[in-house]
Amino acid sequence: MEKANFIHFEDDGMIPNNDSLGVAIYPGAFENNPEKIEETFNKNGWTNSWTNGVFDYHHYHSNTHEALGVRSGSAVLMLGGEDGQEIEVKTGDVAVLPAGTGHKKLSASDDFQIVGAYPGGVSPNKKVGNLDERPYVLEDIQNTPLPQKDPVYGNEGPLLDNWK
Repeated sequence: MEKANFIHFEDDGMIPNNDSLGVAIYPGAFENNPEKIEETFNKNGWTNSWTNGVFDYHHYHSNTHEALGVRSGSAVLMLGGEDGQEIEVKTGDVAVLPAGTGHKKLSASDDFQIVGAYPGGVSPNKKVGNLDERPYVLEDIQNTPLPQKDPVYGNEGPLLDNWK
């Protein structure tokens, strides 16, 4: 099994996405132990964690990257804005969204729970694609530092290899 797949999204005029970093999808990274997602994220420096769902409207964070690990259930997420890509996630999957990446929940099972965390425990801002958010958010996205560790694999891992 591949450790991670990367998907790149272009700025759609509303949702900026990230022109230099791709979304990392780690299929089944925690399928045998989803209860370890938050602990692993935190151990690898991705903190300020929470467990809940995903908003059902397009939003993004211009000031931080975000790791999302599916603790239970399944969902269909739309990544990259209105013209983005639908991604089905299930228990144990992880998605790492670079700063600026639009995301929203399209549908989910009743037991869907996701763990979110941010490198260095940054408090995420929440942007929804309003035109008055630019050009500030574009600068913010470019100034967001690369994470020190991969949220799943720590000092080594596909995120560090791909996000340079």
